[in-house]
Amino acid sequence: MKILAIDSSATSAGVALVQDEKIIGESYINTRLTHSSTLMPMIVSMMKCTEESISDIDYYAVSVGPGSFTGLRIGVATVKGMAMADNKQCVPVSTLEAIAYNYLGTDAVVCAVMDARCNQFYNAIFKTSGTQVTRLCEDRALSYNDLAEDLLNNYRDTNIVLVGDGGSLAYKLLSPNVRNITVAPSHLLFQKASGVAAVASKLIAHNKTVTPATLIPSYLRLPQAERELKKKLAEKSK
Repeated sequence: MKILAIDSSATSAGVALVQDEKIIGESYINTRLTHSSTLMPMIVSMMKCTEESISDIDYYAVSVGPGSFTGLRIGVATVKGMAMADNKQCVPVSTLEAIAYNYLGTDAVVCAVMDARCNQFYNAIFKTSGTQVTRLCEDRALSYNDLAEDLLNNYRDTNIVLVGDGGSLAYKLLSPNVRNITVAPSHLLFQKASGVAAVASKLIAHNKTVTPATLIPSYLRLPQAERELKKKLAEKSK
């Protein structure tokens, strides 16, 4: 079973080709270049270097959120187009769960955090043990204070590792009060397409795939323009 996996949920972007849990090829960049200009060239280059054919792909996996609204839309649109052209199924993957898979093979409590702006984090917490990753809470958008309160109330006696592009910021904001946290080393910190593929393998085994037509991003909260419009409408109705 071959899976082409894509992550474009944040500043970084990645693509991976995985066959039966073996990484055949993976490409990762972390620049200010737009995903619309880098994602397809990365896919083409990886397929060429691995001498694999798009027609041999069995499933297309993509991180559907949370994350950058623009990045998520680009990743989802790319996968929808490729899967639709090839009449293949898609696998929508939580960005936060894919990040947690960076710690697969270890025993840890993993706090996946992404900077959601507006004084919030996108967050979910997982327990890794050997080859298993267990979700401890749903994906959520919450304030720094609410995350600190949750960690203090529920994980006070547990060593917690922060992963994700918000890991360093979370440590800076939380560590004065939450003393049992550390930040993942740089090579394990950011989301990777191979993590998306790892989650996708599990979802495929449980028949949790979708058609290209029904593949959509999962934002967790409204885009800023929609939030501002909703606020204006609420004020006018007063």
